[in-house]
Amino acid sequence: MDSQWGKARALEAEITALRRACIETQAPGDDDSQVRKSFQETHQSDSEEWGLSKDLRRHIGSLESELQFLSRLTGISIRNYYKNTEDLTNTEMAEKSIKKVLQRHRLSGNCHMITFQLEFQILEIQDKESLSSVITDLSIIMEPTEYSELSEFVSRAEEKRDLLMFFRSLHFFVEWCDYRKRTFKHFKEKYPEAVQLSEGASSSCMGIRNPSQPGFELVIVWRIQIDEEGKVLPKLDLLTKVPLRALELDKNGVIETAPLSFRTLLGVLGIEATLESLIKSLCTEESS
Repeated sequence: MDSQWGKARALEAEITALRRACIETQAPGDDDSQVRKSFQETHQSDSEEWGLSKDLRRHIGSLESELQFLSRLTGISIRNYYKNTEDLTNTEMAEKSIKKVLQRHRLSGNCHMITFQLEFQILEIQDKESLSSVITDLSIIMEPTEYSELSEFVSRAEEKRDLLMFFRSLHFFVEWCDYRKRTFKHFKEKYPEAVQLSEGASSSCMGIRNPSQPGFELVIVWRIQIDEEGKVLPKLDLLTKVPLRALELDKNGVIETAPLSFRTLLGVLGIEATLESLIKSLCTEESS
């Protein structure tokens, strides 16, 4: 972009000089056709260069707008990027019109609060009829986070050399983490005495206690798992902490079957409605 502007400024200066020369050298009665011709040719060249510069600015602006849109849509922002290309075509390949190129890429960025660095290689082989591309090497470096689930996922993505899976799964993983955080924060603000978050809103566990019934607690464990194919799934479990006396009095096995009933309720009501129902059932005056 700077080089294009430099060309434009140089051409403007040249036009100004030619105009000045045209005025200073022209005498009454002289034939000025040659000077006019030179000026017209330069002016035409300047217009063409300026047109190219405007097209380039418009194209760059369009690309920047698309990149900003994708960043807002996916939550993924690329801060630094470097590319190096090496031509691996030998004489025999060239004779057969085959081109072999190795691209080395290095980039860093973030997906909301999670930062990453990637280094990968792409081998391209092109002939008269087709073009094939394959990632031959992939290295992923993640900044330390409290999300232990990401470590195994990163190793799997590197092993499969699957860039698409990495970006797609990272996006949905962060979305689920944000949803869990907002959900826990909502219930903590709505039921401040009943809901306990030992690690703050970013915690993966939420405790539910009835102040009038000490020693009895329900714990929601909300994990976010990434399977072998990169699919991101929430996994919620219910743990119970009850006094021994309460277990002895539970003749119908309600406490024992509570985790299974909790999963059934999740399938029927969804996450938020299930948690709301659980808190109300434990902490209302009627249950007391």
